[in-house]
Amino acid sequence: MHFIPIAIRGPLFMIVSTGSYVVNDTMMKLATVGLPPYEVLFLRGVAATLWGVPLLFVLGYGKQIPLILDWKVLRRNLLELAAILCYVVALANMQIADSTALGQITPLLMLVGASILFRERIGGLRMALIGLSFVGAVMVAQPTMQGISIYAVLALGNAALSAARDIAGRKVAADVPGMIVAISAVVVVLIGAGIAHLVSEQWVMPEAHHLLLMSGAGLFLIFGHFFIFMAYRVGPTGVVAPFYYCFTVWAVISGLVVFQQFPNALAISGILLVVASGLTIVSLDERKRRLTVVA
Repeated sequence: MHFIPIAIRGPLFMIVSTGSYVVNDTMMKLATVGLPPYEVLFLRGVAATLWGVPLLFVLGYGKQIPLILDWKVLRRNLLELAAILCYVVALANMQIADSTALGQITPLLMLVGASILFRERIGGLRMALIGLSFVGAVMVAQPTMQGISIYAVLALGNAALSAARDIAGRKVAADVPGMIVAISAVVVVLIGAGIAHLVSEQWVMPEAHHLLLMSGAGLFLIFGHFFIFMAYRVGPTGVVAPFYYCFTVWAVISGLVVFQQFPNALAISGILLVVASGLTIVSLDERKRRLTVVA
């Protein structure tokens, strides 16, 4: 990946990550027609494990598999588990626009955390652009916020836990491969989803199309975990975090292609605002980098 320019490496990884997560979510949403949500999470985890473990050996990480149990890796991925368990329950009981909109505070929380813990300077202009990205994401989601309840709290909990996950990921040692972190996340969520399913759901025998969907979701889940971890590892938080809002752009594309849901003018305007804000932030970062080199 060294052929990718440094200035765009982090943002590009975040764009790929959010796209991978949306493909995964789309396949999961299709699979939940006929299967309970925690069972879907469990089956997806099985599929991702079957994809991921051989991949570790192919990439030459076989001897580093014990790092899956590294405490800092597990801490990050236990936060991932808590976030996804909150998200699934909220999604099942709220309109998707509302749960999506509440999730958009994740980058803002991540920035605050990075500023406090890592002393990263964000700057007023960059914060303003991030705020515009947030506005654009809400324009895309267009929440109604009807029936605010415990499920809204769970959606906010998902956002906070996701930000905590990404902050914890920054503390993982540099010599731990990103793919090890991704597979560890898969295994942790697999175990947690299995326990949640046994406690709260009845097993439903999946059909062939469910298994195919879970196979695809598991593969894209690995890419999502890997690239979101790598995005924050290789890029400054203030540059990378705004591109989390590409999640809403990919979600609109998924709705259009898979569910034939056409975005309205407000959603299109929101997408343009997200993209313009992100590109401006990358441009500012590249300009700062060049001035530093010249100096």
